[in-house]
Amino acid sequence: MAYPISATRLKLYKSCPQSYYFRYERGLKEQSAFGSPALGKAVHAALKDVYEQWNYAYPIPNLEWFSQCWQSHTVDLKANQVDDGWRMLQKYYERYVEPLPMLRKPLGVEKSIKGSFRVGYYEFVIRGQYDRLDYVEDGLELIDYKTTKLVSPPDAVDIQLGLYDLLLKQTYQQALHKLSLIYLRTGEKVTYEVTPEHRKESKRLIEKLAVSLQKEDEWRPKKGEQCARCSYARYCSEMEEVPEPLPVTARKPKEMQLLLPF
Repeated sequence: MAYPISATRLKLYKSCPQSYYFRYERGLKEQSAFGSPALGKAVHAALKDVYEQWNYAYPIPNLEWFSQCWQSHTVDLKANQVDDGWRMLQKYYERYVEPLPMLRKPLGVEKSIKGSFRVGYYEFVIRGQYDRLDYVEDGLELIDYKTTKLVSPPDAVDIQLGLYDLLLKQTYQQALHKLSLIYLRTGEKVTYEVTPEHRKESKRLIEKLAVSLQKEDEWRPKKGEQCARCSYARYCSEMEEVPEPLPVTARKPKEMQLLLPF
């Protein structure tokens, strides 16, 4: 089997190779610091329906259409979550739909995509998922909806840009031109353009990961701000003078697929 990677995996590998090793090679669970994702999932599902089920013979939907799409995803939400989600959708409508002469049909909404990357004789399978993908003049624009309360640059955006550019080229034969983050609580839109440096960074990280997979001693800890919230601190020589041994439930490391030339 080819070895699976994603933007999330590469982000963790970049922040600390040893944490990556504990999480993905040995299967140790992380402790989640987040609450219920139900509201975010419901808002994303409503926006998916808005674009996927709209009749594009008509110019733009009205707010009632947004309300219909939202109501079908509120069954499992609390009353305050229903109100919160509807405020986000109203703001989105007022800023990104109502001013348009017509609603453009996206290339895709809420799609999973898969590609591959080879380093020497080793094969990687790359997976990703996007909220919305639009055609733009110079290529493709990836839209990512955010329901977080803080408007801040995402961690390791360079990895996300480079990896999705590689995936989209393989899937749609077009380059990723930009990534836009829409913060639904504020209505703010932040855009990042893809550069050659972003593409190089993702490829460099994948190649470095391949080296670590071949040499177990390459899984070195990397000290930084992430250490304060790391789930694996008790196993780490950077954090503990005498680290705990890994639990007996830790799985054996996976073996990569070696592609031999014929």
